[in-house]
Amino acid sequence: MGMDMEEEQESAAPQDSEWPELEKAERLARGAALKWASGIFYSPKQLTRLDRYRSREAQRMCSIESRIKSTVQSYLESVQTGLEQLGLALKEVQEAREALVEAQGALRSQAEAAHNLQPLRELAHQHGQLQAVTLLLPQLLAVPEAVARTQALIKGNQFLEAYAVLRELEQLRDEVLDPTGGPELSLFEGLAPLGEELGLAVGKVVGSARQLARDDPALLVAAVRVAEFEEERDSQLQSPSPGRPRAWRQRCLGALQRALEEAYFEAPAPAPSGLAGHLAALREALPAELALAEALVAPCCPGEYGVVKLWAHTLHLGLCQYLQRLLESEDLGTQDIFTLLHWALHIYPGPDMMGHPDLSPEADISELEPLLSPEAVDLLERTYTEKLKLSIAEWLQKALDGEMAEWFREQEPDIDPEGFYHSSLPAVVLQILDENIRVTAVISASLQDRIYSMTLRELGTFLRSLIEALERFSQEHLRDASRPHHYVPYLLACLNHYAALSSSVSLLQPAGVSTATGVSATIDTALGDFKRKICKLILDALLEELQPMFVALPSRQWLSSQVMLDNVCEQIARFCSGFSRVRSPMAQMLLAESERAVVLEYLRGLMQGKLVCRNSAERMQASERMLQDSAQLRELFLSLELEESAQTGAVLGALQELFRLQDPALLSLEVSSFLHKFPDVSEEHIGALLDVRGDVSREQRQVVLETMQANPPPSPPPDGHRPLFSLVPVPSPPLAFCFSAGTCS
Repeated sequence: MGMDMEEEQESAAPQDSEWPELEKAERLARGAALKWASGIFYSPKQLTRLDRYRSREAQRMCSIESRIKSTVQSYLESVQTGLEQLGLALKEVQEAREALVEAQGALRSQAEAAHNLQPLRELAHQHGQLQAVTLLLPQLLAVPEAVARTQALIKGNQFLEAYAVLRELEQLRDEVLDPTGGPELSLFEGLAPLGEELGLAVGKVVGSARQLARDDPALLVAAVRVAEFEEERDSQLQSPSPGRPRAWRQRCLGALQRALEEAYFEAPAPAPSGLAGHLAALREALPAELALAEALVAPCCPGEYGVVKLWAHTLHLGLCQYLQRLLESEDLGTQDIFTLLHWALHIYPGPDMMGHPDLSPEADISELEPLLSPEAVDLLERTYTEKLKLSIAEWLQKALDGEMAEWFREQEPDIDPEGFYHSSLPAVVLQILDENIRVTAVISASLQDRIYSMTLRELGTFLRSLIEALERFSQEHLRDASRPHHYVPYLLACLNHYAALSSSVSLLQPAGVSTATGVSATIDTALGDFKRKICKLILDALLEELQPMFVALPSRQWLSSQVMLDNVCEQIARFCSGFSRVRSPMAQMLLAESERAVVLEYLRGLMQGKLVCRNSAERMQASERMLQDSAQLRELFLSLELEESAQTGAVLGALQELFRLQDPALLSLEVSSFLHKFPDVSEEHIGALLDVRGDVSREQRQVVLETMQANPPPSPPPDGHRPLFSLVPVPSPPLAFCFSAGTCS
């Protein structure tokens, strides 16, 4: 069996070399068969079945070969059928080609015949044109007359009749042009100017709609109908043609807009003095104009015109441009700016004008830009603020000049029903500021905020001017004590001014407007400086009167008699009696400052070192005198209704303890106690007091000063405590020279 397979392989070799895939398949099949056969016949017992297997395989091979032959025969028959069909198709294609060649020859012969007939065709076309023109000849002869009649109708404002004739003429022109196909006849050259003349007349009449709607609405309706007829013809155009589209509707709308603009906004802008009257006239005229448009003009026009909307938008845009020109050409004053802002921001969009409930919804202008842009409003507000600032400064200066003139009168300040010194200055100042702040609330919160901040700054400037005026007032008094005659009373009146201004500044602040921290601090500082200036001038006047009396403090006369302090108290009582004309709490503050000034002057006198006690009796006498003076001053100011807790005279009672002490060695303890009560006392002050005592040796002084240095720093004074000794100067001790005094050579 192996040799048979080798012979089959050798016989199939030439065929396999032509078909590599078949060769590969053959090898795989033979390999599989060998593997199968080796497996089946491996056992000698199976060799007995070899003939049976060979017979079965031979039958199967015959069956396979039979099927292959049948399949190949079927494919061959199909190929033969296809070849026969291709032959028939080739024959039919050749026949079609011959037919096309014959048709092409016939077509060439027909084209030559058509070319020979072209002159005849042209003659027939011309004959047809001449026939059409001959039929229209009577109408063509009547064209000049029709043109003249149309012009007469236009001049007579008979627009519908004129338009009908114009349409007939245009239709005749089109009928002549269609059959002839040539250029337009000279006979019809006047139709285009005639149509333009009619369009101009229609636009002019529609531009007078505001008057015609009352006097001759039929003429207005006729003009609008003509424009709408032309608009319909324009809409039917497939493509633009000479003279088309005429756009007469747009011409009418433009005429309506120009008429409104000329009626209200073409005139020169009024002078600033007449701006308020002009805006007031517009306030009445514009709603009436919109009502006229809705009631009379709109019924005469198609709905597409949107007459009320057109009126509202035209008036609004015209107003915008008018106001812009006004702002660019005029230098408006504060009153005009205020009027313009109020009119543009509130009156115009408000219920009296464009927001009137009776106006048509078509008159809504909420979607349009505002009359004044935000930038223009901001510029106007800044300009208004700057100009008002100059006016307020001028008004306040006039009020200050009037107040200063009153200071030099020969009579005391006016007294109000409550018995206090009174002047109109605070009321005038506050009224000027308050009125200008409150009135801007009708414009905008931003303007009110600007004006409020500006008025506070101007109030600060005014207070500084008032302080300078007080300084000049004081200088005049120093030059001539008799002038002004009522110096102190007018200073007291100014203190009432401070009370009125300080209590009313907060009332200037509008609701919802916050005060800038810097501006508020400036006002507080200016008010504080104003109050301190008045108090200083009043106390200077008091000390000027007391100064001659304090010259004797301390002295032997002071030790032996209380006449000096009696005179001081009498003068203080007389001077402070005028404080009853000052409102509380300023009166109490002024009494406390006066008492403090007297005590400070008393301490200054003690520190001068003009008296040195010679013995213990004089030291005891000085102690008793200071104790009595302290009690007398306390009683005096209590009688003037100054509470004892507000007085500083207790320092004299504490000082007298330093003089009452008999043993100088114990001064360290006494000074420590005094230092605890009055932490601002210095070593120089204690040294000066020890000098007045007169019995303290250098060693004892050194011990006292070392004790002061050894003590811990005093604790911070409680709130409300004001220093005393730091305001009392101590004279420098005279320098010790080694050489005797003499003239320098």
